[in-house]
Amino acid sequence: MTIATSLKQMLDRNHVEYEVIEHEPAFTAQQEAHATHTPGRNWAKTVGVLVDGEPALAVLPASRKVDLDRLRAMTGAAEVRLTEEKQFQDLYPDCELGAMSPFGNLYGQTTFVDESLREDEYIVFHAGDHRTAVKMPYTAFEELAAPVPGTFS
Repeated sequence: MTIATSLKQMLDRNHVEYEVIEHEPAFTAQQEAHATHTPGRNWAKTVGVLVDGEPALAVLPASRKVDLDRLRAMTGAAEVRLTEEKQFQDLYPDCELGAMSPFGNLYGQTTFVDESLREDEYIVFHAGDHRTAVKMPYTAFEELAAPVPGTFS
């Protein structure tokens, strides 16, 4: 697999300049950052969460961890919890298990982005599998994904 079809179509349709990075298979955000020679602060880790039972994505640097209490407070939800990858698999039909991009809007989901990720010029993230990544300007990500920003890591 290469870049997910829905992701490629959205990036191309919006004339976004991006780079596709092929790399050795990697399965954690830190491994992906290392395999792509990306600083952990620039690797956009995508974490599946349930916000009052609704699937959503929390996007943060690979070098940080999700603080569920902060995310719950930020969203005003009664409950926020991590989901197992298997619970999300059917929501991303063009992605391998655990390799979804940070564009929840492609799949009808809200995307939350940690403020710390907004500090850098670019981000790198899963392109739909564990061997392909996309590097693009952070500003383009924010324009296309329309994420809800907050501090939750």
